[in-house]
Amino acid sequence: MKSLQNILTEISALTLNIETNYPELYRSLDENPMTLPVSQHPHLDKVVMEEYLTGLKELLEHYVEEEKIKNKLK
Repeated sequence: MKSLQNILTEISALTLNIETNYPELYRSLDENPMTLPVSQHPHLDKVVMEEYLTGLKELLEHYVEEEKIKNKLK
C-alpha cells in the first residue's frame, strides 16, 4: 500500500502533467465537484487523498477519451 507521501507526490506529478499538457482541463479543476471537498474543513487523510488521486486520474482519462472522439469526428 502506498504511503501518504507517495500519494501526494503522485497527485503533484499528475496535476503538473494536466497543467502542462491539458491547460483547458487544468483551468476547470477548481470548478469540478469531483475535486472539491464537501465540507468546509475536510479531514484529509490517506484514504481521502487516494480517492482524490483516483478522481484526478479518471477525470484525465475521460477528458483524453472525449478529445479522441472529437478528433475522429473532425
